[in-house]
Amino acid sequence: MTHSLDLALQCRAQLLAPGGPFELVDCEVGGYMQRRYRNAFPTLPALIEASRGHGDKPFIVYRDEHWSFARFFADVDAVAARLHGLGIAKGERVAIAMRNRPEWAVAFAAAALIGAVPVPLNSFGLAEELLAALADVSPRVLFCDPERHARLAGVLPAGLEVVVTDDGAAGSHAYRTLAAQPAPPRPVVAVTPDDAALILFTSGATSRAKGVLSTQRAVCQALFNIDFISALSAMSSPEAVQAIMARGLPPTTLTAVPLFHVSGLHAQLLNALRNGRRLVFTHRWDPAAALELIAREKVTQFNGAPSMVMQLLAEPGFNDPAITASLGGLGFGGAGLPQRAIDEVLRSPQGQMSGIGFGLTESNGVGAAVSGSVFRYQPKSSGLVSPIIDVRIVDPGGEPLPEGQVGEIWLRGVTVMEGYWNAPEATAAALQDGWFHTGDVGYVSEEGLLFVVDRIKDVINRCGEKIAAAEVESCLLQLPAVREAAVFAMPDEETGEAVAAAVVVDEGSPLGAEDLRAHVAAHLAAYKVPERIFVRSLALPRNPAGKLLKADLKREYLPA
Repeated sequence: MTHSLDLALQCRAQLLAPGGPFELVDCEVGGYMQRRYRNAFPTLPALIEASRGHGDKPFIVYRDEHWSFARFFADVDAVAARLHGLGIAKGERVAIAMRNRPEWAVAFAAAALIGAVPVPLNSFGLAEELLAALADVSPRVLFCDPERHARLAGVLPAGLEVVVTDDGAAGSHAYRTLAAQPAPPRPVVAVTPDDAALILFTSGATSRAKGVLSTQRAVCQALFNIDFISALSAMSSPEAVQAIMARGLPPTTLTAVPLFHVSGLHAQLLNALRNGRRLVFTHRWDPAAALELIAREKVTQFNGAPSMVMQLLAEPGFNDPAITASLGGLGFGGAGLPQRAIDEVLRSPQGQMSGIGFGLTESNGVGAAVSGSVFRYQPKSSGLVSPIIDVRIVDPGGEPLPEGQVGEIWLRGVTVMEGYWNAPEATAAALQDGWFHTGDVGYVSEEGLLFVVDRIKDVINRCGEKIAAAEVESCLLQLPAVREAAVFAMPDEETGEAVAAAVVVDEGSPLGAEDLRAHVAAHLAAYKVPERIFVRSLALPRNPAGKLLKADLKREYLPA
């Protein structure tokens, strides 16, 4: 065990000790004894109310708008009062469908304060997808921007109150009118840790997205777990933290990931609200525009999908200190990183406090995490398992496997969802005896680090030999001219399944399929070399969370 990991484990024990800031206590949730943080807020309303103390500090930057915490809470109080006036009761759903902007955050906080259940929708969804989600959760109110409202014009459910940003539209409320009204005192709504807090939709990479219902306790414990990760990273990487603090810049995160996923909502919006940090919202993801924002707003942290981070690293000007000297870390959401991304981050002076985490919507983002010195020690891991989550690695029959053996990752803990909204069969299939079956494949090392190898559906079975698609993708991405790579199984009469790959190369690159196959053959076992490689110039299809839509690629390239 290296000094960095040994120091991290010592710091972990200190933080979790009785009387420490992250002291653990046992509680019974869902019939199981689980660990929770003693000092976490019990409910979202309590957390939001405590955040008023940030006063006039800067909070959100969006285009030419600069919102302080005081301005944010003035809007929150006015909108919450209006929602109460509309008769929105505790437990009723309030949907949000808009791009990342300050009004999104206001709608979320206002709904939470009156005990309603915020339901962020996929703002990239077309009318059919948005209507399906609305039909699923039956909200009383929908907050949306003009783009989403235009998609739904004429087909919105009867009786749904609609609030539109900017000027509003016929048959709807104008957000600015609501926010400008005086905010009378709200009646106190008794919200308990067991009450519903949030419905987030899964990514829907391969099937229709499902609504994930979480309690107040689950969400607040997950948010406090982010504070624990930050504290552990800082204590175990003192030199990197000292260098960052010497710059004298206020913590500022560039938020490009959607707020309708845990990576945007929990780790960025609600974390910044709780801790008084500044957020810079991008209008849409564009690496060149992101660099401009980093330079102009002195951004100190960027977290995104691995594909987004790699695009940012490849953007001309990223290594110019005049542009990115403020950056202290890059965060990856997801599983194991391509080797090229690891190499580039470790070489970068902006990557001193970089890290990665593993979690799912169903676990409120909690699973494992690592950053700073421990990330540099084991960048291919997903970090140390969270103190409030249990991990079990199982074989196909559900039997636990010994340490170091690869199997499906199951999670159980205080942050795991209550279930899928209005989907008891799906809940029963995914959640058994409190254990959530993630569908991810991995193992826990003897050092206590979680390694995520692949998704079950992305493991290719060739003549009984299991091939992790992520390993072949990482190999292909070592070539500088390869921008993206997706590896998937294709039917084969002789081997059962064969390896196929869709690869995006730089415009004008001479790389062809045989060149790519030769590269893989030079680095991996022969049975892992793709039988077919489809070279393309168009970007790979992804969902709003940045996950590859491999089902789309299979439909495109493989005969039915």
